[in-house]
Amino acid sequence: MSGTTDSLAELERRAAHRRDRPAYGHDALIACDRLVRIFAKRGGGDAVEVQALQGLDLLVREGELMALVGASGSGKSTLMNILAGLDVPTAGSARVAGRDLLTMDAKARLRYRREVVGFVWQQTARNLLPYLTAAQNVALPLQLAGRPRRERAARAAELLSLLGVADCAERRPRQMSGGQQQRVAIAVALANAPAVLLADEPTGELDSATGRQVFAAFRRANEELGTTIVVVTHDQAVAGEVRRTVAIRDGRTSTEVLRRTEVDETGTESLVAREYAMLDRAGRLQLPAEYTAALGMRDRVLLELEDDHVQVWPDGNGTGDRDGTPDLDRDRDPDPDPDPDPEGNG
Repeated sequence: MSGTTDSLAELERRAAHRRDRPAYGHDALIACDRLVRIFAKRGGGDAVEVQALQGLDLLVREGELMALVGASGSGKSTLMNILAGLDVPTAGSARVAGRDLLTMDAKARLRYRREVVGFVWQQTARNLLPYLTAAQNVALPLQLAGRPRRERAARAAELLSLLGVADCAERRPRQMSGGQQQRVAIAVALANAPAVLLADEPTGELDSATGRQVFAAFRRANEELGTTIVVVTHDQAVAGEVRRTVAIRDGRTSTEVLRRTEVDETGTESLVAREYAMLDRAGRLQLPAEYTAALGMRDRVLLELEDDHVQVWPDGNGTGDRDGTPDLDRDRDPDPDPDPDPEGNG
């Protein structure tokens, strides 16, 4: 009986510990937990399910400027549409600034898009109304929110000046360059002081020099206003403009690159980037495709737990014994100076 009592007490203790433990992503501005999105497509009379997101995990802290990268079909645009409140996930959870994106009704979703998130599209024509000037475009979201005219004008002037397009205030979109249009679009997205600014391929239609100007505008908004900014892109050069880049592959986060400034012993500053593999909440790890291809890894791998790391081995592809057991001595150096006469008869 004592053993049973102890077991019940232990179970209660564990349950209480789990209950008191902070929820996943409780301190993050954006928290996606095992996010799933399935689309049903009909072809030839049969419905085919396409799983765009397959249990994706993502945390974004307040004040970050980060990029999501991935090939076409990786799921990055699906994720962006969910975060923007334009689509609803099939399963999992997604929270932005305390809002649960799965449970919002249509009215709450509309308010979320107006007040919590701003959005910048790749196509410049989708961001601005062609018959309004830049200042009028920026003032429009404030007008819809019921702000007084003087406040609207002041906010528009402030944002256009911050982003370096104050001279475009009285111009219509057709009178502006592509880069100017995108910077005005950023101002429009920031008009209502959103918690998060989302940008889908914002430099996709621009040359590299103009793209750098647009990214400088994002950085300025992030630094001066403290706005959290998430940029979706397939361009690795663009991703290099931010301190954190998360790659999405096959509907899951796969790798993350963190960049930080380091100072050497001479006082010289340099930007150092380190790539990490993402370990999701289910314990799944996506190995980079170039690694698995180089070692011929497929189907399964061998794992070896060491004191401070885990070794990953191909399954019997010439790196271990015939049964696939890794030869842990294979990389050890031979005796660098063997004694040719151990008996001392030389």
